[in-house]
Amino acid sequence: MTKTSSRLILYSLLCLGLGGCDTLSEHVRPAEKTTTASIPAARTQAGDKIKLVVYGEDKMSGDYEIDSNGLIQVPLLGAVRVAGMSKKDIETTISARLRSSQILLNPIVTVDVASSRPIYVMGEVEKPGEYTFRNGLNVLSAVAVAGGFTYRASKSTVLVKRAGEKGLTEYKLSPDIPVYPGDLVSVPERYF
Repeated sequence: MTKTSSRLILYSLLCLGLGGCDTLSEHVRPAEKTTTASIPAARTQAGDKIKLVVYGEDKMSGDYEIDSNGLIQVPLLGAVRVAGMSKKDIETTISARLRSSQILLNPIVTVDVASSRPIYVMGEVEKPGEYTFRNGLNVLSAVAVAGGFTYRASKSTVLVKRAGEKGLTEYKLSPDIPVYPGDLVSVPERYF
């Protein structure tokens, strides 16, 4: 066996061996399978603060922080699990509890998010880090908040990890992809 043929065999084996070392792809769902219609809606999580208004009941109305167990403590109702719910779901849950406990016959309840968890922008952006969440944020505006793309950034896809999800989801870069509180947005490096 010549030196050249043994190098060729060694190189071939090395390439085959490295083909099985793809660790990131195990945690990324590809963009082709994910559409903007499949993007989950914003949900509350531990650390969010909500503003609860029960009309006519000033002692129940106020700001409540969701604790690490996903609960808020409402006077007369006690602990109410609200983590993972939308604002509408929380309003419905609290109204039902007020009716069932006969505290109010026709409660009118509104919920708004007073403050949210931060977002994280990572990867090929000028200033990666933690940023304050603002309503109406999308992946392009999150990148802009982080100083824009680096020269190495891929401008065709973005990776997003939603709060409560495992792994990253790959999306085609578009202003239609919203960013929610607690999201991690990662801009991958382009290869060519």
